[in-house]
Amino acid sequence: MFGQIAAANSLSDVYAMGGEPRTVLNIVGFPINKLPHEMLAEILKGAAHKVQESGAVLAGGHSIDDNEPKFGLSVTGTVHPDRIFKNVGAKPGDKLVLTKPIGVGILTTGIKRSKTSEAQTEIVTKTMAELNRVACEVLTGFHPHAVTDITGFGLLGHSCEIAKGSNVSFEINYDNVPMLEGTKKLAAEGVVPGGSKANHKWLADDVEYADSLDETDQLILCDAITSGGLLISLPEEEADKYVEVVNKKADSQAAVVGTVTEKREKSIYVY
Repeated sequence: MFGQIAAANSLSDVYAMGGEPRTVLNIVGFPINKLPHEMLAEILKGAAHKVQESGAVLAGGHSIDDNEPKFGLSVTGTVHPDRIFKNVGAKPGDKLVLTKPIGVGILTTGIKRSKTSEAQTEIVTKTMAELNRVACEVLTGFHPHAVTDITGFGLLGHSCEIAKGSNVSFEINYDNVPMLEGTKKLAAEGVVPGGSKANHKWLADDVEYADSLDETDQLILCDAITSGGLLISLPEEEADKYVEVVNKKADSQAAVVGTVTEKREKSIYVY
């Protein structure tokens, strides 16, 4: 699963730009004299399965003996110049769509602290390993104004990037944001990664939260994610249809989570 998640995360950048992965190179750091060779073989096997699922070709790689295991992919993809998804260009009146649930950082921290159930561990692992391939392929039939994938800066961090780059503001509806089961309970118990707390602090001047949202709610929206979904700014008339189609094809939890407005004092308003 480590290999699958690392591969899905690496491939995601190409999908976030509307591209099709073509070739990948494995990049490996592994303590070959400390951990069993079979472990590395399983990591590479998991990644190979995801590369095959993406339709790309594994063209080789690079490896070094390293004290800490590290693994990822260098991915090359192609896209027509006129059909590139950019992370700027959101327009007032657009709807915001999120294609995967958040809470990944909180649940994986829960795994490290032995606070998650087997079912929670399975669903968060499956969520991270899911490719953004279907979300991207379906989106090519619509007219997105801005797209990015949600990773380390969390939902609000990546939202802020698009909003500032597009000179607009976002309104996020907290109740509409899909979350992994158990996220809020764990966060309320203080099971929150350092990266999520850093995101929350970094965004303090750019986000206005409704009074009904406490710090736990705010941290969830800032949760640092590995291999998250796509955040898409779509014309209002296309958003619901896109969500319907992608959820049917990918059995996912895509949802309309907000609206784009004219530029205001803050980049993001959460209600």
